[in-house]
Amino acid sequence: MSNSPRPADDHAHHDAGHDTGRGHGSHGDSGHATSLDPDSPYIDVAVEVFSMLADQTRMKILLILRDGELPVGELAGRVGKTPTSVSQHLAKLRMARMVHARQEGTRVFYSLVDEHAATLVTQAIYQAEHAIDGDPHPPRRWR
Repeated sequence: MSNSPRPADDHAHHDAGHDTGRGHGSHGDSGHATSLDPDSPYIDVAVEVFSMLADQTRMKILLILRDGELPVGELAGRVGKTPTSVSQHLAKLRMARMVHARQEGTRVFYSLVDEHAATLVTQAIYQAEHAIDGDPHPPRRWR
């Protein structure tokens, strides 16, 4: 998995399977609200996603898992927390369907379900970098 996020335009499944709201006004051809419409039923769930990501340990876990599957013990060492603490964070990320667990013997390995959560985290970090550094260049356009 790449360490650099891709704009949503590069995600073929977004354009093919989900109405992006582009070129259709605020409603798709069917007259139903699109997923990016301000009245979308996905707004409440999106707020829950951001709430889940509003934790340093969970953000670090998602960033680390961009490089591939890892066991709890190694994740704990990399984020500087106890395995028990990391397991609790991973349980929350599993319930939010952001990470997947795979058991191998007595060890449990975790991986990202897809790139979406990691992309949100990397974009939040880019936003923080822009806010702190005051980058005079306009931010990348992501849709």
